[in-house]
Amino acid sequence: MAGISPVVLELLEKPNKEINVFFPVKLDNGKTLIFKGYRVQHNNWRGPYKGGIRYHSMVDLDEIRALALWMAIKCAVVNIPFGGAKGGVEVDPKKLSKSELESLTRAYTRAIASDIGPTSDVPAPDVNTNAQIMGWMRSEYQKVTQDNSLGVITGKDTRSGGIEGREEATGLGGYLVLSSLIRKIKLPKNPTVAIQGFGNVGSNIAKYLSENGFRIVALSDSKGGIYLRRGQFDIVAVVKCKKEGGRIAGCYCVNSVCDLGNKLKFDGRDVTNKEILELPVDIVIPAALENVISAKNASKIKAKVVLEMANGPTTSQSDKILAKRGIVVVPDILANSGGVVVSYFEWKQNKEGLKWGRSKVVTDLTKRMSRAFTEVWQIAQDKKVSLRQAAYILALKRIASRYPQYR
Repeated sequence: MAGISPVVLELLEKPNKEINVFFPVKLDNGKTLIFKGYRVQHNNWRGPYKGGIRYHSMVDLDEIRALALWMAIKCAVVNIPFGGAKGGVEVDPKKLSKSELESLTRAYTRAIASDIGPTSDVPAPDVNTNAQIMGWMRSEYQKVTQDNSLGVITGKDTRSGGIEGREEATGLGGYLVLSSLIRKIKLPKNPTVAIQGFGNVGSNIAKYLSENGFRIVALSDSKGGIYLRRGQFDIVAVVKCKKEGGRIAGCYCVNSVCDLGNKLKFDGRDVTNKEILELPVDIVIPAALENVISAKNASKIKAKVVLEMANGPTTSQSDKILAKRGIVVVPDILANSGGVVVSYFEWKQNKEGLKWGRSKVVTDLTKRMSRAFTEVWQIAQDKKVSLRQAAYILALKRIASRYPQYR
């Protein structure tokens, strides 16, 4: 359907390079442990490899390999000059002290230093990694290579070459894509929204939606959630309530008032993470885990739109069921790509020696996300395919056009 050479497709099925490293880390108690790390560089035809570093006890090569491909596709959908990569270390970072975490980060960086760089492979934060960890990586890379380029890492602190607006970028990007979509389809004036997941992505998209006329009526985190049958959440108040209590359950926050546990006052009830996806709302946003919409519950989804802010929240089987039911699914490779777009902006400002203000970041992100949506939408209309299929067609064509043989 995309008219791409079988040779190119076969090449894209396999990563360019897989890096496995073992490295020692001395713990605070004097004991030394050997850790295993990965960096998979999937494709760099369109530019330097790009992708996050995750710290998790369940990290494995298969996962990293799949995520590296995903990154290549995502970068191509939003037309930024990067390829795809992913990295990770098999570790439970919550069991490490801050000094041990720094030692592990620096040791991992030394192990992969010859494979990364501002023009070859640019890591970024991912699961259980943050600006502090990126700062340690950049510092260690400089020690090893004597290259003081800021652009070797993105997701840095703003005082260390980072960019304003990075924390909210994924949520804002999702809001921008959804805003473009509702100009194409029929939804009520103030659409109701249920959001599964209230971390960085979920809370930020909730904030933007709430500020722009959407009614947030259901929220959840890993410990459960709430559905308000009338009214809508005050997102700022919920963020404050969750920060104080450690969970959303119990935060009945309406009109800046949080009446903990008073379900009757707001006609609300507790919901599970499974139930929140099946509520009678206009838009449902899975913003936490993968495979949460499956063949088991796809027929129970009542929303008219599914906006994928998590990676891979919809299985291939459920995708077909939702399509048959006329439910519009905005794929993750488009919906949650705002983060990598702003990572590109950070890399670009570092490369050019400039400092972007938040207004420029928002303006440029808005243009790029709106353009990407329009391109995906047009392909879907022309070829009569889903938005997911259209996004893949767009991405694969862009990647294939940069195949060295075609240059």
